Amino acid sequence: MDRYVDIRFDCLPLRSIGRLDIPLDASPKYRARCERIKHALETHGSHNTYYLYNARCVFHLTNSPEIGMIEFSFDGTAITDETDAKTVSCDLQVELVRETCDWLTEPIVNWFRETVQHVIAVEFDRYILAGDLAQTVQRIERLQRDSDQHGGYMGMYL
Repeated sequence: MDRYVDIRFDCLPLRSIGRLDIPLDASPKYRARCERIKHALETHGSHNTYYLYNARCVFHLTNSPEIGMIEFSFDGTAITDETDAKTVSCDLQVELVRETCDWLTEPIVNWFRETVQHVIAVEFDRYILAGDLAQTVQRIERLQRDSDQHGGYMGMYL
């Protein structure tokens, strides 16, 4: 354990979404994600916005893996400046999923829930700096070109 906060997420550039229809045979979980993405598009638009999903944020409050861990899941929108160089804000839905803190109280959970918003803004800046954002955008554009060339519907996230 070399970090105090472990973070992971998948990133979907909202500008890459060409279609908003949800497949009729979509699972309830997939349908719910599609609805959340539609809401993100309606709320924040598609320019300089990125939908984060399959996401976890784990705080380690002690040096023991058995004691002092708080894990949140989240999804929502990271919003960048006009050049996609810096995160301006995050609009995330954050949920406590697991903890190993006997001393955890509701006000502390709420404080950490708010802290996740700030942690992810910092981490998304690191994601941009590492070039992962550019790679994600290029991958989405390549998939869109392939889909257009074959005249096929590849789904909302592909």
